Amino acid sequence: KSVTDFILIAGYHSHTETTLRYLQDALHAISRSIHLFLPYRNNQSINKIPKIHSLFHYIECIKEMGSADNSDTEVSEATHKNIFEDGYPASNQVDYIPQLLRWETR
Repeated sequence: KSVTDFILIAGYHSHTETTLRYLQDALHAISRSIHLFLPYRNNQSINKIPKIHSLFHYIECIKEMGSADNSDTEVSEATHKNIFEDGYPASNQVDYIPQLLRWETR
């Protein structure tokens, strides 16, 4: 329920201090239940999951840049596919970060 609340509130076309407080409340509820995801993670950590990590920056971004109603992850997902799903298999999988960066600039 808290994730659904967060998504719906974050998608408002405009925000007030009250709606941002509701968003903060939903974020706190998510934080309190995030441990439920850990059994499904190989490394028992929710760190390094960009979509979950980004939730913790929504409120400050809305305050700085306005409503997030037209934002999506399409660009970052396309970049991920290009760099990691295509680039990693093309690397020698040893010291692959520099190879992926070269792959991305091709």
